[in-house]
Amino acid sequence: MMSGSFAAQTAAGFTLQARRAVVPRRSYPLSKVYGLLEPGPVVLITTAGKRGANVMTQSWHTMLEFEPPLVACVVSNRNFTFDTLKATRECVIGIPTVEMAKKVVACGNCSGSKVDKFESIGLTPVPAASVRAPLIAECYANLECKVADTREVNRYCLFVLEVVKAWIDPARKRPRTIHHMGSGKFMVAGRIIKLASRMK
Repeated sequence: MMSGSFAAQTAAGFTLQARRAVVPRRSYPLSKVYGLLEPGPVVLITTAGKRGANVMTQSWHTMLEFEPPLVACVVSNRNFTFDTLKATRECVIGIPTVEMAKKVVACGNCSGSKVDKFESIGLTPVPAASVRAPLIAECYANLECKVADTREVNRYCLFVLEVVKAWIDPARKRPRTIHHMGSGKFMVAGRIIKLASRMK
């Protein structure tokens, strides 16, 4: 049995080692936390309302369910897209690749209330199968969505979208998406690794 004094000395030794092993840290601004946890690729959301088709850049989204696919998507009520999405209850989520980065940023730097983004930025609208909002020809993937739940819209501007039809470009074998880190910085998806896993 370990004596009380020896146990105390051992515990003290471990505590001292733990203190020495602490990695240096500095406080991080709460306003920048989203850049550390950004959940997925930057996307382009299209809608179609009384004033025609529009597209916005968006990066605050996350998967909620496998099948049917449900996506939680935050669209600020200050965005031109907000009212159209709320009224029509449908949209398309286009997934661009790094080759489209400058167009994606340009799309986020202007408002559809003042300019036709498809024409001015050089994006090609393509009719969708299940919704009025258009697909974007230049995107690697397009997800046709219908609003499934609006209970958190008034509080958090959060729409739950159900993907009702999905399209990909089979010619693009290794698409590299872009991920927003804040302040104009983006991370590009890179090398893929595969490990033994029981996760879906």
